[in-house]
Amino acid sequence: MHIHCSLNQLYLLAALAISGCVTTPQPQTSTTILPDAAQSASTSDTKVLNVQPLPTVEIKASSLAALTTIAQQPVENTIDDGVWSRIRAGYGIPAVDATHYRRELDWYRQRQSFLSRASKRAQPYLHHLMAEIEKRGMPAELALLPVVESAFQPFAYSSGRASGIWQFIPATGKHYGLRQNWWYDGRRDIEESTRAALDYLSKLHKEFNGDWLLAVAAYNCGEGNVHRALRRYKGNAQSPDFWQIRKLLPRETRGYVPRLLAIAAVVSEPAHYGLKLGPIADEGYFQRVELDGQIDLALAANLAKISLDEIYRLNPGFNRWATDPDGPHRLLLPVEKVAEFQTALAAYPRDQRVNWRRHRIRSGETLGGIAHKYRTTATVLRQANRLRGNFIRAGRNLLIPVARKSLQSYKQSAERRRQRSIKSPRSGKREIYQVRKGDSLWSIARRKNLRISQISAWNGLNRGDPIRPGLRLTLWQTATPALNGVSAPTAGAERTGLTRQKLHYTVRRGDSLWRISNRFKVSIASLKSWNRLSGKHRLQPGQRIKLFVDVTRSGDNG
Repeated sequence: MHIHCSLNQLYLLAALAISGCVTTPQPQTSTTILPDAAQSASTSDTKVLNVQPLPTVEIKASSLAALTTIAQQPVENTIDDGVWSRIRAGYGIPAVDATHYRRELDWYRQRQSFLSRASKRAQPYLHHLMAEIEKRGMPAELALLPVVESAFQPFAYSSGRASGIWQFIPATGKHYGLRQNWWYDGRRDIEESTRAALDYLSKLHKEFNGDWLLAVAAYNCGEGNVHRALRRYKGNAQSPDFWQIRKLLPRETRGYVPRLLAIAAVVSEPAHYGLKLGPIADEGYFQRVELDGQIDLALAANLAKISLDEIYRLNPGFNRWATDPDGPHRLLLPVEKVAEFQTALAAYPRDQRVNWRRHRIRSGETLGGIAHKYRTTATVLRQANRLRGNFIRAGRNLLIPVARKSLQSYKQSAERRRQRSIKSPRSGKREIYQVRKGDSLWSIARRKNLRISQISAWNGLNRGDPIRPGLRLTLWQTATPALNGVSAPTAGAERTGLTRQKLHYTVRRGDSLWRISNRFKVSIASLKSWNRLSGKHRLQPGQRIKLFVDVTRSGDNG
């Protein structure tokens, strides 16, 4: 923060020197110092500093020029608290009156423990985020967006299927080049997801004519929602901003942008709000190490002499006990461990970096069944054994990749996280459902009057994950009655932050009930019920139908 009172004093001295007579000025009772632009112009946040009368001084004319130059220069904040100072110095979003985000600011003020946890989680990642943002000339406030999205939890997963610190949903992640398969999810890869998030934000910034707040809003709810709000705006402004269309946006987005501005204000001057930020050094925490193939993560941790949990914390994109056999063939490791790891890896035989087991095929076994037994996939077995299809012959052997340690040791693998998610207590009555032949997440959700996103979240599944007969799913049912055959908002809505929003959709050429239900993540039965459609009804282009969709914290962006 600039110290305006000292500047006022210097200006006063300069003016007196010009007048040719220097006298003791009248006492100035107080000088009002406003917080930085990122905080507020609100009087409730102003500070008052008492200034003592200036002593009589003599100023030579020869010193006047130098004095005037000093008076015109801002006084820099000399406090250096690592990467937080770097972030403050890079703020670039125009100032906003704190009355717009007072409620969100009050929320942070009361949650020192939340900020402490978020700071601790951000420690390995924040320097990298700032480096990438600076390369692109983007405002440093964007480095704080993961606080709003995920509190910097690399394994954060929302009911809307958003994942990672930047909370990409599957479709948006794929659009921005984030691979997602059984072994690996690029939405959680720290380097790749950061690249994709900044690509997306840059695109949105350009799309909304350089307005960062509209770009951030679109990141949350999707650019379509923001464009619709702009079209519906009835005010006088030729180029309406976020605050003018705020009420026309989804409820979650109305608070999303203020939350970013509020955390930026807190980082700008935490002591002013009675808060502390955990120290984070302004230096790289990790370094990328290129590999030449798949490696067991437990072996990698052993070679680097770090814990397996640290391997997962820096490489949360890997779902299983090993890196993806198809790549990316790389690991992020603490900077100080890289040289030692590379030396140890070079001495370790390449064919021993993943353990293999020989399985003799028995009569009646299938490739999928064998894969399920060893907790892998048919695709992996086909690749490992150079099979063109799923045909296997009894009496022959298959090579099976297996973990070096017990699967319980890989605590941050997708399977172990899924087990913890299943055991987490929820609201409502718990039900265990055993998957039958022909079941899908969609059919189970329809039968149980639930949403696919709920079942996925409760069981640590992605929407596209296969479910096999015999799999036991945990379901939670509330006593809330159904509305027109569709559950009211909703079993788990209070927990996940779901809000129901009514939409009207104009049918396009080629649309069907199935396609619309898939696009908006609602059931066909719901569409029929909401619009009183019969089983044989065919949709016509131009027809308007009614939908009720759940808007989650992650919106439609990712």
